Amino acid sequence: MVNQIESKKHRLQQLLESLTSRKPIKQAIIALESINRSFQWIGTKGKTDADDKKVNQDTPFFLASIDKMYNAAIVMKLSETGALNLNNKISTYLPDTLTKGLHNLNGVDYTERIRVRHLLSHTSGLADWLEDSPKNGKSLVDQVVEEGDREVTLEDMAALVRNRLQPHFPPQDLTAKRPKVRYSDTNYMLLIAIIEEVTGLTLAEVHRKTFIEPMNLTHTYFPGHSGPIDPTPDPMILRANGQEIQIPHLIHSIRGIYSTARDTLTFLRHLVQNDIFQNQKTFSLMQENWNRFGFPLDRAALRAPSWPIEYGLGLMRFRLPRIFSPLHPMPPVVGHTGSTGCWLFYCPQMDVLTAGSVEEVTAGAVPFRIVPKILNILRS
Repeated sequence: MVNQIESKKHRLQQLLESLTSRKPIKQAIIALESINRSFQWIGTKGKTDADDKKVNQDTPFFLASIDKMYNAAIVMKLSETGALNLNNKISTYLPDTLTKGLHNLNGVDYTERIRVRHLLSHTSGLADWLEDSPKNGKSLVDQVVEEGDREVTLEDMAALVRNRLQPHFPPQDLTAKRPKVRYSDTNYMLLIAIIEEVTGLTLAEVHRKTFIEPMNLTHTYFPGHSGPIDPTPDPMILRANGQEIQIPHLIHSIRGIYSTARDTLTFLRHLVQNDIFQNQKTFSLMQENWNRFGFPLDRAALRAPSWPIEYGLGLMRFRLPRIFSPLHPMPPVVGHTGSTGCWLFYCPQMDVLTAGSVEEVTAGAVPFRIVPKILNILRS
Protein backbone atom coordinates (compact mmCIF):
# COMPACT_ATOMS: atom_id res chain seq x y z
CA MET A 1 0.00 0.00 0.00
CA VAL A 2 2.84 2.42 0.89
CA ASN A 3 4.51 1.75 -2.46
CA GLN A 4 1.22 2.37 -4.29
CA ILE A 5 0.73 5.71 -2.53
CA GLU A 6 4.29 6.79 -3.26
CA SER A 7 3.87 5.75 -6.88
CA LYS A 8 0.75 7.91 -7.21
CA LYS A 9 2.53 10.89 -5.65
CA HIS A 10 5.45 10.43 -8.03
CA ARG A 11 3.10 10.40 -11.03
CA LEU A 12 1.29 13.48 -9.73
CA GLN A 13 4.64 15.26 -9.44
CA GLN A 14 5.40 14.28 -13.03
CA LEU A 15 2.03 15.70 -14.08
CA LEU A 16 2.87 18.96 -12.32
CA GLU A 17 6.27 19.14 -14.03
CA SER A 18 4.67 18.47 -17.41
CA LEU A 19 2.04 21.15 -16.84
CA THR A 20 4.58 23.87 -16.03
CA SER A 21 6.85 22.91 -18.92
CA ARG A 22 4.31 24.12 -21.48
CA LYS A 23 4.19 27.77 -22.48
CA PRO A 24 2.81 30.13 -21.34
CA ILE A 25 2.39 28.42 -17.94
CA LYS A 26 5.17 29.24 -15.48
CA GLN A 27 3.71 28.18 -12.13
CA ALA A 28 1.19 25.76 -10.71
CA ILE A 29 -0.35 24.33 -7.58
CA ILE A 30 -2.09 20.95 -7.61
CA ALA A 31 -3.73 19.67 -4.43
CA LEU A 32 -5.91 16.72 -3.61
CA GLU A 33 -7.14 14.72 -0.67
CA SER A 34 -9.58 11.91 -0.05
CA ILE A 35 -12.62 12.61 2.07
CA ASN A 36 -11.33 10.24 4.76
CA ARG A 37 -7.89 11.94 4.50
CA SER A 38 -6.13 8.64 3.84
CA PHE A 39 -4.47 10.28 0.85
CA GLN A 40 -3.25 13.90 0.74
CA TRP A 41 -0.86 15.61 -1.64
CA ILE A 42 0.03 19.18 -2.63
CA GLY A 43 2.55 19.89 -5.36
CA THR A 44 3.89 23.35 -6.27
CA LYS A 45 6.09 24.81 -8.96
CA GLY A 46 7.21 28.34 -9.85
CA LYS A 47 8.11 31.63 -8.16
CA THR A 48 5.89 34.33 -6.69
CA ASP A 49 7.82 37.59 -7.10
CA ALA A 50 10.97 39.40 -8.16
CA ASP A 51 12.76 38.09 -5.06
CA ASP A 52 12.45 34.58 -6.50
CA LYS A 53 10.34 33.23 -3.65
CA LYS A 54 9.08 29.80 -4.56
CA VAL A 55 5.40 28.95 -4.73
CA ASN A 56 4.61 26.76 -1.72
CA GLN A 57 1.65 24.98 -0.17
CA ASP A 58 0.47 28.16 1.60
CA THR A 59 0.80 30.47 -1.43
CA PRO A 60 -2.58 32.12 -2.19
CA PHE A 61 -4.00 32.34 -5.69
CA PHE A 62 -6.86 34.30 -7.25
CA LEU A 63 -10.03 32.19 -7.18
CA ALA A 64 -11.57 33.91 -10.23
CA SER A 65 -14.96 32.26 -10.90
CA ILE A 66 -14.53 29.58 -8.26
CA ASP A 67 -16.06 32.28 -6.05
CA LYS A 68 -19.39 31.68 -7.83
CA MET A 69 -19.70 28.45 -5.87
CA TYR A 70 -19.07 30.31 -2.59
CA ASN A 71 -21.53 33.09 -3.43
CA ALA A 72 -24.17 30.62 -4.61
CA ALA A 73 -23.87 28.83 -1.26
CA ILE A 74 -24.52 32.15 0.50
CA VAL A 75 -27.62 32.75 -1.63
CA MET A 76 -28.86 29.25 -0.78
CA LYS A 77 -28.32 29.91 2.94
CA LEU A 78 -30.26 33.16 2.66
CA SER A 79 -33.08 31.30 0.94
CA GLU A 80 -33.18 28.80 3.83
CA THR A 81 -33.81 31.60 6.31
CA GLY A 82 -36.41 33.30 4.12
CA ALA A 83 -34.23 36.38 3.61
CA LEU A 84 -34.75 35.89 -0.12
CA ASN A 85 -36.71 33.65 -2.45
CA LEU A 86 -35.04 32.01 -5.44
CA ASN A 87 -38.23 32.44 -7.47
CA ASN A 88 -38.58 36.17 -6.82
CA LYS A 89 -37.79 38.73 -9.50
CA ILE A 90 -34.36 40.31 -9.11
CA SER A 91 -36.13 43.69 -9.07
CA THR A 92 -37.55 42.61 -5.69
CA TYR A 93 -34.10 43.18 -4.20
CA LEU A 94 -32.32 45.60 -6.53
CA PRO A 95 -33.06 49.24 -7.42
CA ASP A 96 -34.37 50.30 -10.84
CA THR A 97 -31.15 52.21 -11.44
CA LEU A 98 -29.36 48.87 -11.63
CA THR A 99 -31.95 46.63 -13.29
CA LYS A 100 -34.09 48.80 -15.58
CA GLY A 101 -33.60 47.93 -19.26
CA LEU A 102 -30.86 45.44 -18.44
CA HIS A 103 -32.27 42.74 -20.74
CA ASN A 104 -33.60 44.37 -23.91
CA LEU A 105 -33.79 41.93 -26.80
CA ASN A 106 -35.33 42.83 -30.17
CA GLY A 107 -37.15 45.77 -28.61
CA VAL A 108 -38.61 43.75 -25.73
CA ASP A 109 -37.45 44.41 -22.16
CA TYR A 110 -37.33 41.03 -20.42
CA THR A 111 -35.71 42.30 -17.22
CA GLU A 112 -38.85 41.81 -15.10
CA ARG A 113 -38.86 38.14 -16.04
CA ILE A 114 -35.43 37.49 -14.51
CA ARG A 115 -35.58 35.57 -11.23
CA VAL A 116 -32.84 34.91 -8.71
CA ARG A 117 -32.80 31.31 -9.91
CA HIS A 118 -32.01 32.49 -13.47
CA LEU A 119 -28.88 34.18 -12.17
CA LEU A 120 -27.76 31.13 -10.20
CA SER A 121 -28.23 28.80 -13.18
CA HIS A 122 -26.93 31.08 -16.00
CA THR A 123 -30.30 30.87 -17.74
CA SER A 124 -31.07 34.61 -17.78
CA GLY A 125 -29.63 35.21 -21.25
CA LEU A 126 -27.94 38.40 -20.00
CA ALA A 127 -24.84 39.60 -21.79
CA ASP A 128 -21.52 39.06 -20.02
CA TRP A 129 -20.21 42.48 -18.93
CA LEU A 130 -16.64 41.16 -18.74
CA GLU A 131 -16.24 38.81 -21.70
CA ASP A 132 -18.77 39.89 -24.35
CA SER A 133 -17.68 42.45 -26.93
CA PRO A 134 -19.73 45.43 -28.11
CA LYS A 135 -20.16 45.91 -31.84
CA ASN A 136 -16.84 47.00 -33.37
CA GLY A 137 -15.24 47.03 -29.93
CA LYS A 138 -13.21 44.98 -27.44
CA SER A 139 -14.44 43.14 -24.41
CA LEU A 140 -13.68 44.71 -21.06
CA VAL A 141 -11.31 41.90 -20.13
CA ASP A 142 -9.33 42.44 -23.34
CA GLN A 143 -9.20 46.17 -22.66
CA VAL A 144 -7.82 45.57 -19.18
CA VAL A 145 -5.18 43.09 -20.35
CA GLU A 146 -4.07 45.32 -23.24
CA GLU A 147 -4.54 48.82 -21.82
CA GLY A 148 -4.27 48.45 -18.05
CA ASP A 149 -6.18 48.09 -14.82
CA ARG A 150 -9.39 49.94 -13.97
CA GLU A 151 -12.06 50.21 -11.29
CA VAL A 152 -15.60 49.29 -12.37
CA THR A 153 -18.70 49.91 -10.25
CA LEU A 154 -21.89 47.86 -10.36
CA GLU A 155 -23.53 50.84 -12.04
CA ASP A 156 -20.77 50.85 -14.70
CA MET A 157 -21.34 47.16 -15.28
CA ALA A 158 -25.10 47.64 -15.63
CA ALA A 159 -24.66 50.56 -18.03
CA LEU A 160 -22.33 48.50 -20.22
CA VAL A 161 -24.77 45.58 -20.36
CA ARG A 162 -27.76 47.88 -20.92
CA ASN A 163 -26.32 50.21 -23.54
CA ARG A 164 -23.56 48.42 -25.43
CA LEU A 165 -24.09 44.66 -25.23
CA GLN A 166 -26.74 42.37 -26.66
CA PRO A 167 -28.58 39.71 -24.62
CA HIS A 168 -28.25 36.17 -25.98
CA PHE A 169 -31.79 34.87 -25.41
CA PRO A 170 -34.85 35.59 -23.25
CA PRO A 171 -34.90 34.38 -19.62
CA GLN A 172 -35.64 30.68 -19.85
CA ASP A 173 -38.62 28.66 -18.72
CA LEU A 174 -37.00 26.78 -15.87
CA THR A 175 -39.60 24.01 -16.04
CA ALA A 176 -38.56 23.21 -19.61
CA LYS A 177 -36.65 20.00 -20.29
CA ARG A 178 -33.65 21.72 -21.86
CA PRO A 179 -33.45 25.44 -21.11
CA LYS A 180 -30.71 27.41 -22.81
CA VAL A 181 -27.65 28.09 -20.68
CA ARG A 182 -25.08 30.80 -21.33
CA TYR A 183 -22.29 31.59 -18.88
CA SER A 184 -22.34 35.25 -17.87
CA ASP A 185 -20.40 37.07 -15.15
CA THR A 186 -23.25 39.60 -15.08
CA ASN A 187 -25.47 37.02 -13.37
CA TYR A 188 -23.13 36.67 -10.43
CA MET A 189 -22.34 40.37 -10.08
CA LEU A 190 -26.08 40.88 -9.68
CA LEU A 191 -26.15 38.10 -7.09
CA ILE A 192 -23.38 39.89 -5.17
CA ALA A 193 -25.51 43.04 -5.23
CA ILE A 194 -28.49 41.04 -3.92
CA ILE A 195 -26.40 39.48 -1.12
CA GLU A 196 -25.15 42.89 -0.01
CA GLU A 197 -28.63 44.42 -0.25
CA VAL A 198 -30.35 41.63 1.70
CA THR A 199 -27.71 41.33 4.46
CA GLY A 200 -26.75 45.00 4.75
CA LEU A 201 -23.11 43.85 4.80
CA THR A 202 -20.28 43.88 2.31
CA LEU A 203 -19.61 40.59 0.55
CA ALA A 204 -16.29 40.29 2.40
CA GLU A 205 -18.10 40.63 5.73
CA VAL A 206 -20.65 38.00 4.74
CA HIS A 207 -17.88 35.58 3.76
CA ARG A 208 -16.03 36.22 7.00
CA LYS A 209 -19.12 35.42 9.08
CA THR A 210 -20.28 32.49 6.93
CA PHE A 211 -17.08 30.72 5.88
CA ILE A 212 -13.78 32.28 6.91
CA GLU A 213 -14.18 32.33 10.69
CA PRO A 214 -16.34 29.20 11.18
CA MET A 215 -14.11 27.11 8.87
CA ASN A 216 -10.84 28.70 10.03
CA LEU A 217 -9.89 29.75 6.47
CA THR A 218 -6.95 31.77 7.79
CA HIS A 219 -5.36 32.52 4.40
CA THR A 220 -8.53 33.56 2.54
CA TYR A 221 -9.09 37.26 1.89
CA PHE A 222 -10.64 39.95 -0.33
CA PRO A 223 -7.88 42.31 -1.59
CA GLY A 224 -8.87 45.92 -0.92
CA HIS A 225 -11.80 44.83 1.25
CA SER A 226 -10.37 42.58 3.97
CA GLY A 227 -7.12 40.85 4.84
CA PRO A 228 -6.38 37.27 5.92
CA ILE A 229 -6.70 36.23 9.56
CA ASP A 230 -3.10 34.95 9.75
CA PRO A 231 0.10 36.25 8.12
CA THR A 232 0.01 35.01 4.54
CA PRO A 233 2.73 34.69 1.86
CA ASP A 234 2.69 36.75 -1.32
CA PRO A 235 0.22 35.36 -3.87
CA MET A 236 1.03 33.65 -7.14
CA ILE A 237 1.78 36.02 -10.01
CA LEU A 238 -1.18 36.59 -12.32
CA ARG A 239 -0.10 36.37 -15.95
CA ALA A 240 -1.50 36.76 -19.46
CA ASN A 241 0.41 34.85 -22.15
CA GLY A 242 3.23 34.43 -19.67
CA GLN A 243 3.58 38.14 -18.93
CA GLU A 244 2.80 39.49 -15.47
CA ILE A 245 -0.30 41.65 -15.20
CA GLN A 246 -1.35 43.84 -12.28
CA ILE A 247 -5.13 44.29 -11.98
CA PRO A 248 -5.82 45.09 -8.30
CA HIS A 249 -8.53 47.64 -9.17
CA LEU A 250 -10.52 45.16 -11.29
CA ILE A 251 -10.16 42.43 -8.67
CA HIS A 252 -11.34 44.90 -6.03
CA SER A 253 -14.31 45.83 -8.25
CA ILE A 254 -15.52 42.27 -8.67
CA ARG A 255 -15.03 41.44 -4.96
CA GLY A 256 -12.38 38.91 -5.99
CA ILE A 257 -11.08 36.37 -3.50
CA TYR A 258 -7.59 35.03 -2.85
CA SER A 259 -7.21 31.72 -1.05
CA THR A 260 -4.92 28.71 -0.71
CA ALA A 261 -5.21 25.10 -1.77
CA ARG A 262 -5.82 23.98 1.82
CA ASP A 263 -8.46 26.64 2.48
CA THR A 264 -10.35 25.87 -0.73
CA LEU A 265 -10.34 22.14 -0.02
CA THR A 266 -11.64 22.87 3.49
CA PHE A 267 -14.51 24.93 2.08
CA LEU A 268 -15.41 22.23 -0.45
CA ARG A 269 -15.27 19.53 2.20
CA HIS A 270 -17.80 21.46 4.30
CA LEU A 271 -20.01 21.98 1.24
CA VAL A 272 -20.13 18.38 0.04
CA GLN A 273 -20.56 17.04 3.57
CA ASN A 274 -23.56 19.37 3.96
CA ASP A 275 -22.06 21.22 6.93
CA ILE A 276 -22.89 24.67 5.53
CA PHE A 277 -26.67 24.49 5.34
CA GLN A 278 -29.43 24.07 7.92
CA ASN A 279 -31.51 21.91 5.59
CA GLN A 280 -29.89 18.65 4.51
CA LYS A 281 -31.61 18.95 1.13
CA THR A 282 -30.09 22.32 0.19
CA PHE A 283 -26.86 21.01 -1.33
CA SER A 284 -28.90 18.45 -3.28
CA LEU A 285 -31.09 21.30 -4.57
CA MET A 286 -27.98 22.94 -6.04
CA GLN A 287 -27.51 19.75 -8.09
CA GLU A 288 -31.15 18.97 -8.84
CA ASN A 289 -31.25 20.19 -12.44
CA TRP A 290 -28.11 19.95 -14.55
CA ASN A 291 -28.30 21.88 -17.82
CA ARG A 292 -25.63 21.43 -20.44
CA PHE A 293 -23.93 24.40 -22.07
CA GLY A 294 -24.06 24.53 -25.86
CA PHE A 295 -21.13 24.44 -28.24
CA PRO A 296 -19.20 27.72 -28.25
CA LEU A 297 -20.09 29.71 -31.36
CA ASP A 298 -18.34 33.00 -30.61
CA ARG A 299 -15.09 34.20 -29.04
CA ALA A 300 -16.60 35.00 -25.65
CA ALA A 301 -18.17 31.54 -25.44
CA LEU A 302 -14.84 29.95 -26.33
CA ARG A 303 -13.31 31.53 -23.23
CA ALA A 304 -16.20 30.53 -20.97
CA PRO A 305 -17.33 27.08 -19.79
CA SER A 306 -19.17 25.29 -22.60
CA TRP A 307 -20.03 21.80 -23.86
CA PRO A 308 -19.82 19.18 -22.33
CA ILE A 309 -19.97 21.03 -18.98
CA GLU A 310 -23.29 21.14 -17.15
CA TYR A 311 -24.47 23.75 -14.68
CA GLY A 312 -26.78 23.53 -11.68
CA LEU A 313 -27.16 26.32 -9.11
CA GLY A 314 -23.66 27.73 -8.68
CA LEU A 315 -22.06 24.36 -9.46
CA MET A 316 -20.48 22.81 -12.53
CA ARG A 317 -20.58 19.13 -13.32
CA PHE A 318 -17.86 17.90 -15.65
CA ARG A 319 -17.19 14.53 -17.17
CA LEU A 320 -15.52 13.64 -20.44
CA PRO A 321 -17.89 12.04 -22.96
CA ARG A 322 -17.28 8.29 -23.16
CA ILE A 323 -15.97 8.63 -26.70
CA PHE A 324 -12.82 10.24 -25.29
CA SER A 325 -12.14 7.39 -22.85
CA PRO A 326 -14.26 4.38 -23.85
CA LEU A 327 -12.37 1.82 -21.74
CA HIS A 328 -12.06 3.89 -18.56
CA PRO A 329 -14.84 6.52 -18.52
CA MET A 330 -14.09 9.55 -16.40
CA PRO A 331 -16.26 9.76 -13.29
CA PRO A 332 -18.09 13.10 -12.99
CA VAL A 333 -16.74 15.87 -10.78
CA VAL A 334 -18.76 18.66 -9.17
CA GLY A 335 -17.43 22.11 -8.28
CA HIS A 336 -16.19 25.09 -10.27
CA THR A 337 -13.34 26.46 -12.33
CA GLY A 338 -11.99 29.95 -13.01
CA SER A 339 -10.72 31.68 -16.14
CA THR A 340 -7.17 31.84 -14.73
CA GLY A 341 -6.77 28.07 -14.96
CA CYS A 342 -7.92 27.31 -11.41
CA TRP A 343 -10.29 24.61 -10.19
CA LEU A 344 -12.03 23.18 -7.14
CA PHE A 345 -13.79 19.84 -7.66
CA TYR A 346 -15.22 16.90 -5.77
CA CYS A 347 -15.48 13.46 -7.34
CA PRO A 348 -18.35 11.63 -5.57
CA GLN A 349 -17.53 8.28 -7.14
CA MET A 350 -13.95 8.34 -5.81
CA ASP A 351 -14.66 10.47 -2.71
CA VAL A 352 -11.77 12.80 -3.49
CA LEU A 353 -11.33 16.58 -3.53
CA THR A 354 -8.94 18.46 -5.81
CA ALA A 355 -7.92 22.10 -6.17
CA GLY A 356 -5.28 23.96 -8.10
CA SER A 357 -4.27 26.89 -10.27
CA VAL A 358 -1.79 27.98 -12.93
CA GLU A 359 -2.72 31.69 -12.55
CA GLU A 360 -2.72 32.33 -16.30
CA VAL A 361 -5.68 34.15 -17.89
CA THR A 362 -5.29 32.33 -21.22
CA ALA A 363 -5.47 28.93 -19.50
CA GLY A 364 -9.16 28.65 -18.67
CA ALA A 365 -9.31 25.21 -20.31
CA VAL A 366 -6.43 23.74 -18.28
CA PRO A 367 -8.61 22.28 -15.47
CA PHE A 368 -10.60 20.25 -17.98
CA ARG A 369 -7.38 18.66 -19.25
CA ILE A 370 -5.68 18.20 -15.88
CA VAL A 371 -8.50 16.91 -13.65
CA PRO A 372 -9.17 13.77 -15.77
CA LYS A 373 -5.43 12.98 -15.60
CA ILE A 374 -5.44 13.41 -11.82
CA LEU A 375 -8.35 11.01 -11.47
CA ASN A 376 -6.70 8.48 -13.77
CA ILE A 377 -3.59 8.52 -11.59
CA LEU A 378 -5.60 8.02 -8.43
CA ARG A 379 -7.58 5.06 -9.72
CA SER A 380 -4.71 3.37 -11.57
